[in-house]
Amino acid sequence: MKTTIMTGILGLAGVAHFSRPALFDSIVPPQLGNPRFWTYASGIAELGCAGLMANAGTRRLGGAASAALMVGVFPANIYTVVKHWDDPRGRAIALARLPLQIPLIWASAAIAADTD
Repeated sequence: MKTTIMTGILGLAGVAHFSRPALFDSIVPPQLGNPRFWTYASGIAELGCAGLMANAGTRRLGGAASAALMVGVFPANIYTVVKHWDDPRGRAIALARLPLQIPLIWASAAIAADTD
C-alpha cells in the first residue's frame, strides 16, 4: 500500500514540476541559482523515484532514492517558511507542510527496507 501511495505522490508531484513550474520555482532558495533548473531537476528525480518504486526489481532502490530526495528537498520547505514569515496565511501553510515530510521519508524508508 505504501508503495502505491508513494509512487502516486511522486508521479503527480513530478508531473506538476513540469506543468506548473513557477509554483516550484518560487520555493527554490536563491542561493541555489537558477530556480527553473532545480524545479526541473527535482521533477525528474521525483519521476525517476516513482518509476523505480513502480518496478518490483528496483523498488528498494526507489524507496532509498525517494527517502534521500525527501530529505534533500526539506531545506526548500524551511526556506518557504522563512520567505512567508510575515504573511500569516502563507506562514501557516508553510509550517503545516514541514511535518508532512516525516511520513514521506518514513514510507520511503519502509519501501527501501522492503517492509511495505
